[in-house]
Amino acid sequence: MESNSIGKEFVITCFGESHGRCVGVVIDGCPAGLALSEQDIQKELDKRIPPKPEIVSARREKDVVEILSGTFNGFTTGAPICTRVWSKEAIPGEYDLIKDTPRPGHADYPARIKYGSFNDYRGGGRFSGRITVAFVMAGAVAKKLLGLFGVEVLAYTIEIGKVKLSTMLTLEEIRKNTYKTAVRCPNLESAKEMEKAILEAKKEGDSVGGIVECVASNVPVGVGEPIFDSLDAEIAKMLFDVPAVKGVEFGAGFKAARLKGSENNDPYVIRNGKIVTLSNNAGGVLGGLSSGMPILVRAAIKPTPSISKEQRTIDLSKMEETLIRVKGRHDPCILPKAVPVIESAVAIVLVDLMLRAGFIPKVLGGQK
Repeated sequence: MESNSIGKEFVITCFGESHGRCVGVVIDGCPAGLALSEQDIQKELDKRIPPKPEIVSARREKDVVEILSGTFNGFTTGAPICTRVWSKEAIPGEYDLIKDTPRPGHADYPARIKYGSFNDYRGGGRFSGRITVAFVMAGAVAKKLLGLFGVEVLAYTIEIGKVKLSTMLTLEEIRKNTYKTAVRCPNLESAKEMEKAILEAKKEGDSVGGIVECVASNVPVGVGEPIFDSLDAEIAKMLFDVPAVKGVEFGAGFKAARLKGSENNDPYVIRNGKIVTLSNNAGGVLGGLSSGMPILVRAAIKPTPSISKEQRTIDLSKMEETLIRVKGRHDPCILPKAVPVIESAVAIVLVDLMLRAGFIPKVLGGQK
């Protein structure tokens, strides 16, 4: 299997580049009988573009989805599903001036070496965050599948720059408020402070990063295929495939290293006839298997590397040190667009592993 594909039962293969003609995904292994329309996918794609243009890139693709195959009479057929959006707002010529001066923090230099200068350097080409449109399209299908089995995946911003979400939130608050804010933070007051942090960095010609948290509820006990396809390992791999993700942790995460066993362990109790734990430091995963508690994972997102501040680089055509100011349309913070991507990534992995474990059948019934 080529590296442009991931999954074993629910396999997605993405295609396209930042400034290419289109971005798309082929989904192989989706069960037959899932009610699916372009609107199901479009509503997820629309979440990528926050309502406040000043905090995101000036490039605003409408990303109108087309389903090219895999559905008939409003239902999936079991055949590969192919979806695509056209790229209509690209300005590829703006990258010609810097094709020989790799941008710090980008994949420009290693990609040029790996592909012998044949790589598409426009906007990062294949290494651009633009390719995550494919993740969201596949994630829309995955989320609809999971919903049939009571599984819900919700992602949201908990940190941007030095602004942190300090309050505990209920699932209802997350559902209700996340997309009411431009930064996708379900706490309205924290969201305002996060917006300020983004605009301050933008004014300085700089950028900021942050942390996205994702919770998956009602995942059955025993999802995962240890040792090498364990639940947390598969989620972590998929999250690291999202450009700009530099760290992943589950539950207590790195804080667990500073706890004692008696503090880190999650004691079992029975509540309303169901086995649960009093805490969730494990993040819903034990031994690579889902424990029945909510899966809680966080992804650290680096600051956007394309900034207008002057930086040191190399002119590869002359092999001389030089300076670069990155011009063009770039996000001062990736977090607002990353939230639906992280949500989709987790949903894709859950569907793949639930299919492999038999929690989701290959043919769905009773929908017509």
